[in-house]
Amino acid sequence: MNDYIVRATAAGQQIRVFAATTREMVEHAREIHNTSPVATAALGRLLTGAAMMGLMMKGEKDILTVMMKGDGPINGVTVTADSHANVKGYVGNPEIVIPPNYLGKLDVGGAIGYGTMTVIKDLGMKEPYVSQVALTTSEVAEDLTYYFASSEQVPSAVALGVLMEKNNTVKQAGGFIIQLMPFADDKIVSILEEKIAKITSVTDLLEKGMTPEDIINEILGEFGVEFNEKVPTGFQCNCSKERVEKVLLSLGRKELQDMIHDGEDIELNCHFCNSSYRFSIDEIKNLIQ
Repeated sequence: MNDYIVRATAAGQQIRVFAATTREMVEHAREIHNTSPVATAALGRLLTGAAMMGLMMKGEKDILTVMMKGDGPINGVTVTADSHANVKGYVGNPEIVIPPNYLGKLDVGGAIGYGTMTVIKDLGMKEPYVSQVALTTSEVAEDLTYYFASSEQVPSAVALGVLMEKNNTVKQAGGFIIQLMPFADDKIVSILEEKIAKITSVTDLLEKGMTPEDIINEILGEFGVEFNEKVPTGFQCNCSKERVEKVLLSLGRKELQDMIHDGEDIELNCHFCNSSYRFSIDEIKNLIQ
């Protein structure tokens, strides 16, 4: 498996950690959406973070949706993940091009702008769990860190990165989420903060050839790491013509009859994977029947 997530614990289960390598996932998203470098970075970071968050859910059919909506020119980033680390997502304006930030790096924060992050968890209950927080830096990782602290009351460190090649394909992508359990010792917290502060970026570690396991050992090795599972992750959309038919049916008889009256085939596009589904006049007539 090329793209995967590792789940582990450390310090006698006082710390839990997820680490991922996601280059193929992010490159696939770039290809199907034809995203610019800054749009690829924004979408890739959120895809990676959501994949790890998906693994935190317990139900087989649990679904997580994370939406970052700001006043920046990217016009929002939306990602959905399931509990098996399958993800899909899109950006509102995939072709956005803006100058680098003051560090000379892709300005994801500037692309997304000021706004909100909404996290929706569909856990099979009557109503989904919905939480909304203000965006802090709009650089994705810091905003997920703030979400965990404010909405789930779990102190966390989130690092996400996408490194682009000169030809605008994805060279490296990955991330980690480290979380402290309520009974974590204060000494562990201070040591962990020092260790994390020394890390330049996730993509630097991946460029050195480090695997998710290596990254976890690099940060938490002295605490005694116990690896729990290794799970493949990837971009996977569950759209189909049958699902799109249900969308058409939900429009109602009048709307469908208007389409027939227009006399032209219609084509519907999936936001998540860019797949197109064409319906002929006869097919629309059958739907009405």
